[in-house]
Amino acid sequence: MLIEFSVANYLSFCERQTLSMVASGSYRELPGHVCTLGSGGIPNLLASSVIYGPNASGKSNLISAAMFMWDFILNSAKGQEGDPIDIQPFLLNSRNALEPSLFEMIFVVDNIRYQYGFGVTQQRVNHEWLLAYPKGRPQRWFERFYDPDTDKETWNLHKKFLPGNREIWKDATRNNALFLSTAIQLNSAPLKPVFDWFDKRLRIFRPHAEISREFTATLCKDPQGRLEVMKFLNQADLDIEGIHLETRTLGDLGMDDLPDGVRAALKREMSSQIVTEVRLERSTSDTGEPVVLPWEAESRGTQKFFALAWPLINLLRQGHVLFMDEMDSNLHHNLVRFLFDLLHDPKINQTQAQLVSTTHDIALLDNEIFRRDQYWMIEKTGDRCSELYPISDFDPAKGEPLQRRYLEGHFGALPILKRFEGW
Repeated sequence: MLIEFSVANYLSFCERQTLSMVASGSYRELPGHVCTLGSGGIPNLLASSVIYGPNASGKSNLISAAMFMWDFILNSAKGQEGDPIDIQPFLLNSRNALEPSLFEMIFVVDNIRYQYGFGVTQQRVNHEWLLAYPKGRPQRWFERFYDPDTDKETWNLHKKFLPGNREIWKDATRNNALFLSTAIQLNSAPLKPVFDWFDKRLRIFRPHAEISREFTATLCKDPQGRLEVMKFLNQADLDIEGIHLETRTLGDLGMDDLPDGVRAALKREMSSQIVTEVRLERSTSDTGEPVVLPWEAESRGTQKFFALAWPLINLLRQGHVLFMDEMDSNLHHNLVRFLFDLLHDPKINQTQAQLVSTTHDIALLDNEIFRRDQYWMIEKTGDRCSELYPISDFDPAKGEPLQRRYLEGHFGALPILKRFEGW
């Protein structure tokens, strides 16, 4: 499970900002939203958090930061020496443009808390560290630090906590790659639980990316998976009676309006690319005859909900930590509430899954839907940096009308609009 995620000097984030999933000990409402691991000094953790803020405040950039960290861990060892790191620091002051960007996650694997992070520029990894906390006591497994003044790198690889070919892993680590990623490629057993958490537990949807229906369609190819998707859809009152799949190559799709030469070239190029057409079945109201509608006839909300079935079913099945930008777009408020209710029901969420989502749905600011410590805000400061903070900083009372207080500006993170005076 995720405990904290921190980022600094990346996109609109200037100073270090931290999203915490730690449940406040001061709040007693909605206990089902809290997971108690109960060992090794691990705090109680929240099943979800929602993040509010005006447009261009940095909500999507927070998801992008988690995406960069995840992708760099999984893929940095696959590059070549000298390849630039695709990192964009905060550019609106000259000091930050030259400083490393920082990323850190604190998380739990098999009841052990780990703290892993790194700092990077476009040229190299400047800092990387891993601490473990078995029984609550810190162990610094490794740390590397680059000093630009001396152009030297200092390493600390603890032989007790990191047995094996430490020097081989170190020598194989390029300046523009992570030690964690490189050591895993060289079969480091001690670091595998840490890497596997990022590889198999953490899931992030790129901001503004359309979730493909192909993933849910693949799940439906298995009979049990299809039953799960049908149950998921119909619990949301979408009145679906069947799911029909047709696998085709892109080269088979109609291109009748194209010139012969262009059509032939495209068909050759796309002949091996497979797509799955999805059609949802309903029945006529008078005779009960089945009617299979084309995908294009479905509403945007139905299309989005079908596409969400795959990540959310897997989230609950496998205990993922999922970061998603505006999960609620194109969905009715009641459907969004239904999705979070699944996550907050301990009988359904038995794998300790967690969800972090940005949102503009102010109807979710409701004491019956979330605890007060599950709400976060992002806004731009005077120096145009994104600032992330929980509304628990304002110590709202239990039962306080959060929606009204937010719209009144009590929590900040609202767009500042000026009167339009005409052209």
